[in-house]
Amino acid sequence: MFTKAAFESAWDYFRVVNGVGLRAVALLPEDKLDSHPIPNMRSPKELVIHMYGTIVRSLMQGIVDGRIQDEDANERATAARIKTRAELLAYCRSCWDDAAKIVAQLTDEQINRKITTPWGHDWDGRIALRTSNHEYWHHRGQLYCYLRALGVAPHSLYDTKNNDPEFAETHA
Repeated sequence: MFTKAAFESAWDYFRVVNGVGLRAVALLPEDKLDSHPIPNMRSPKELVIHMYGTIVRSLMQGIVDGRIQDEDANERATAARIKTRAELLAYCRSCWDDAAKIVAQLTDEQINRKITTPWGHDWDGRIALRTSNHEYWHHRGQLYCYLRALGVAPHSLYDTKNNDPEFAETHA
């Protein structure tokens, strides 16, 4: 059985990683949000919306609901609505805040029960969190490739010491 304490410990690590990711989103050139610096892939804005709407918020909400929703249509609608980098960052923070509130209220029972996914297999909350974390790292790496293709030199993937205070490491 995976405990809430173990879940919260893993979430705390994800919180710090997210701080680095938010700083990368802030580096996106305002006029390139809808560009395709990597052919045949999402735009930077679409990638970030996927990272935060699906990978961060929806996977955590799925633990509560017992079912993860397919967010493709929501991602497209959100991308059409968001026009600026400031709006994109506000979206990221809103998704993160929603997910953090969900995590704070999870119970051991919710974390350990079956969750239906739109991908044809079932998980429990531990796997949802692990998947969220792995997918976030994967797509954050893509975001770094986008930044480089757009002529932006990103900070180190591991530069947690320059995170905003709310995403700072809490251990010595």
